Amino acid sequence: MLINTDLHLHSCFSMASSKDMVINNIAPQSKLKGLQLVGTGDGFHNGWLDMIEESTTYSGDGIYSHNDCDFIITAEVEGKNKIHHLFIIPNIEIAREISGELVSKNVDSDGRPRVKMNGNELLDLAHEYDCLIGPAHAFTPWTGMYKTFDSIYDCYGSKKDGKKVDFIELGLSANTDMADTVKELKSFTFLTNSDAHSPWPHRLGREFNQVEMEDISFSALKKAIEKKKFKANYGLVADMGKYHITACTKCYTFIDPLIAKENKMKCECGGKIKKGVDFRISEIADYDTPRHPDHRPPYIHLMPLAEIISLVVGKGVTTKTVQNKWNQLINNIGSEIDILIKSDIEDIAKIDLNISKAIESFRNKELHITPGGGGKYGVISFEKPLNTRKTTKTQKYKTLDNF
Repeated sequence: MLINTDLHLHSCFSMASSKDMVINNIAPQSKLKGLQLVGTGDGFHNGWLDMIEESTTYSGDGIYSHNDCDFIITAEVEGKNKIHHLFIIPNIEIAREISGELVSKNVDSDGRPRVKMNGNELLDLAHEYDCLIGPAHAFTPWTGMYKTFDSIYDCYGSKKDGKKVDFIELGLSANTDMADTVKELKSFTFLTNSDAHSPWPHRLGREFNQVEMEDISFSALKKAIEKKKFKANYGLVADMGKYHITACTKCYTFIDPLIAKENKMKCECGGKIKKGVDFRISEIADYDTPRHPDHRPPYIHLMPLAEIISLVVGKGVTTKTVQNKWNQLINNIGSEIDILIKSDIEDIAKIDLNISKAIESFRNKELHITPGGGGKYGVISFEKPLNTRKTTKTQKYKTLDNF
C-alpha cells in the first residue's frame, strides 16, 4: 500500500510552536492534507506522551490512531554542536525509557531536548532501543549536521566501524538533485518532512514522503526505509527555503558567499550573514551534476495550496478569504495533495477559474520564485496577470540568476 507520511513536526510543547499543535487539530488537518501517517514530534516530552495516550487509541506495533489518522512516535533532539537529530521510535514505552537516559535540563520544559551527546552517542542510543535515527534538515546553517561536519561519518562514527544512520532528512532548502551531488549519500534513504510548528495546511505536510508499506506500522516503516521502498519525495522548490541563498539575517540582502567570508559573515547593516544551503552543498559536493542511485525516487515539487490561493486573491494565507476558498476546494474536490498534483483542472475551474490557472501554472513550472535566505522564505509570483497568461508545459521555473 502507498502511504503519504510526514515524519517530522512539533507539538505545543516546543519553543516557537503553536498551542494548536495537539492531536485533536493535527489529525483532521492531516487527513484534509492527504496524509495517512504522521509523526507525533516531541516524543521525549513526557507531558506530550501523556496527551498522546489520552487522545489516541493504540493500534499496535507503534501506531496510535485518532479519527482515521495514524501517528508514529518521533522526536527531534539537539545534540552537541547544536546539531539536530530525528528519531523514529517503536512505541511510547521506549520513548519514555530513552527520555530517562537523556541528560537534559529541558527534557520536559521543551519538546526538543538539548543534550551534550554527540551524533555517535545518539546513534548508539537509538539503535540500542531499535529506533531509527538520522540528521534532521541536514544542510541548514543553524542546526544541520553539515554546518559543522564535512562528512556524515565525522558526526556519527567511522564507516569502517559500521556506523551508519538510517536516513537523511533533506530540509526545506534542499532537494534530491542537490543532495545527490554528494557521493557519500548515495546509499541513504532521503526523507522530506515539513518540520511543522503549526497544524495549518500551509505548514503541515508541506513536505512529505510517499512510501510503499506492507501495512501501517513501525515495523513496516522501518523495513521500507531499510529496503528503500520510497516511491517519491514531495517537497518545496528548494529556492523557497528560508536558508537557500547566502543572506543577511537582519536585512535579508543576498550576499556573494565569498564576499561574506571575506567580511567574516558580517553584513554592512550590522546583521549576521548565514551561509546558504546551496553554497554549503557546493563546498562538499563531489559532482557538478547529480548522480542519482537506482533506488532514488523522483523528487516532486509541492507548493502549499493556501499560498497559491493567497497569491491569486491578494490576501494573507491565514485570512478568512483564503481559508474559505481553501475549504471550498477541499470540500468539493478532495485532499490538498490531490488538488495540487492530480485533480482535473476543469473541476478546479468550476470552483474558481483563476485558482485553476494558478495551479496549472504550478504544475507546468511557470511560477517565478524569488529565493529565500537569511531566515526569510522565498516568494512566488506570476510573470503575467492570470487572465492574460498562456500556459506552456516547456517553461522552467525562473529563479534569480544574480544576487
